[in-house]
Amino acid sequence: GIVVLGLNRSHAKNALNKNVIKMMSKAVDALKSDKKVRTVIFRSEVPGIFCAGADLKERAKMHSSEVSSFVSKARATINEMANLPVPTIAAIDGTALGGGLELALACDIRVAASSAKMGLVETKLAIIPGAGGTQRLPRTIGVSLAKELIFSARVVDGEEAKSIGLISHVVEQNEAGDAAYRRALALAREFLPQGPVAMRVAKLAINQGMEVDLVTGLAIEEACYAQTIPTKDRIEGLLAFKEKRPPRYKGE
Repeated sequence: GIVVLGLNRSHAKNALNKNVIKMMSKAVDALKSDKKVRTVIFRSEVPGIFCAGADLKERAKMHSSEVSSFVSKARATINEMANLPVPTIAAIDGTALGGGLELALACDIRVAASSAKMGLVETKLAIIPGAGGTQRLPRTIGVSLAKELIFSARVVDGEEAKSIGLISHVVEQNEAGDAAYRRALALAREFLPQGPVAMRVAKLAINQGMEVDLVTGLAIEEACYAQTIPTKDRIEGLLAFKEKRPPRYKGE
């Protein structure tokens, strides 16, 4: 039930070009309707790098109209990732800058090695984060601190990222260079025993509720809760509790 999507463009530090965005979009689209998928982990297959952001060499060759189209496609693809119905985890074992951090911010949970470097550095290039960074970073760490990081183009390590709430877990890097990925796998395995429908609906309730006032949010929760009542998952969960055994969910 755990799907791992790995970036592997080593010669370009996993920089996001047209082809990578196209492949990511295709992969995410395939995951949307796959009921066997329970959790998705985004990681890098390249040691020391998560994603260096947009491919600036490719961008330099683009016409201004092409740049706008590329950024729009990248933003849409990262939004599709954020809207996946199952939990998503970003395993940051190396550098995540610009669009790389924006990709991680679109995940539900972020885990990073203490040695990892993260930042939205676009203002150094006289542009701003264009794939969700100006919206997701403030929602993650607060408005004032997000402004400070974006205005300064500051890069933080895993320890500082944990202290400001940018990531949920920080781990010491191991010899294999995949400590964050290992922690992400452990988290994903914690999610697996839970009711699949409940997991999807819980994510929906949280995501939608965070964008509205509390009264509206509670109404969203009520509507989402109602979706779990008729499912076989719920019946199996109650039966397993009564029989004092682990539930056997099928995600119906």
